[in-house]
Amino acid sequence: MRGLRAQVASFDRPARLLMVNQFAINLGFYMLMPYLADHLAHGLGLAAWAVGLVLGVRNLSQQGMFLVGGTLADRYGCKPMILAGCMLRTVAFALLAVASSLPALIVASALTGLAGALFNPAVRAYLAADAGEERRVEAFAAFNVFYQAGILVGPLAGLALLTWDFGAVCAVAALIFGALAVLQARALPARPPADRGAEPAWRTVAADWRTVAANRPFLLFAAAMSGSYLLAFQVYLALPLRARELFGERTGVVTGAVFAVSALAALSGQLKLTAWAKRTLPGPRAIVCGLAVMGAAFLPMLPGSQDAVVDVGALAVCAALLAWGGALLYPFEMDTVVRLSGDRLIATYYGAYNTASGIAISLGNLAVGALFDTGVRWLPWAVLGATGFVCAALVAQLHRAGHLTSAPDAVAVPA
Repeated sequence: MRGLRAQVASFDRPARLLMVNQFAINLGFYMLMPYLADHLAHGLGLAAWAVGLVLGVRNLSQQGMFLVGGTLADRYGCKPMILAGCMLRTVAFALLAVASSLPALIVASALTGLAGALFNPAVRAYLAADAGEERRVEAFAAFNVFYQAGILVGPLAGLALLTWDFGAVCAVAALIFGALAVLQARALPARPPADRGAEPAWRTVAADWRTVAANRPFLLFAAAMSGSYLLAFQVYLALPLRARELFGERTGVVTGAVFAVSALAALSGQLKLTAWAKRTLPGPRAIVCGLAVMGAAFLPMLPGSQDAVVDVGALAVCAALLAWGGALLYPFEMDTVVRLSGDRLIATYYGAYNTASGIAISLGNLAVGALFDTGVRWLPWAVLGATGFVCAALVAQLHRAGHLTSAPDAVAVPA
């Protein structure tokens, strides 16, 4: 904890504020979202298809709008997008507190996703610019500690508030985002965007997107890394499915323990892993090692067992290794995106990167679900493990080919 305080204190005020901001964002989001499906199904009595529609709209509106959010941040500045995202989340969560009809719930869900699409690329672009090239890796390592802490504390806070009702959870989450908007409006310095000249907005946006689309090293890196997001998401899909197979109605307790193990592993290991990697590995090799660890995380799940203790241990080991692998690669991954952007249009690149990862999660989860439906117990775990190793090999090949060490020479496409 002292090491974290010292590292955070070494950054300028904007970076420190963004780290605390991310903790509060995840606190407010995760105190509500894990319980939304139950509220829709049992609190409001919606049919299963309607619950899926509401949750799907949130995911689609966020993943589909990341590129737009990043583009707006590059054009109008990161601070306005961060404020807009926080205010939208305030409105969305307040609406969820009172909405009971399907149209109102869909609107609230869409606003929740759009808010994330606005502030996520902007926060990362602002942090990357504020930390500078020399300290980006350390900044993102500390940032991830706050990120994971919010994931750990949020569901616990939401569970406590549910002793009143779901409306109380929504109200507190809305207050958190409202307070964040006020705090950042007052304390976060504005960073004016680069001068885009007198070209019409649509023309410069089209040129920006063509620039990203022409950046082949970035596209290859985004494709290679997309598997890491699918693997990390299995804490929410494959591991709970396995817990349901093993423990039936006691799944909730086991799944909660798995979430706690994942968050605590990331919190305890992030700064140590980053410091070790900076001493011993070039950035791309740290990413390769992280992907390999994430792939290896699924190996303990392969044998299966009839012993409950062994099965719980395998779930915990899988969750911990996924968290440690993600913690190892994350700061270097974020730094690599900035390097491949050539330090321009950073928010747009982060937006495009997040969109690619969202598509990978959506399509990958369909495949994982289909693998579970085959009834071959070892098959999903073998495929997930192979995914991690294949992604590691792809990133290693990109590094050997020299694609990840510096920005490409000519990726700008004139308007």
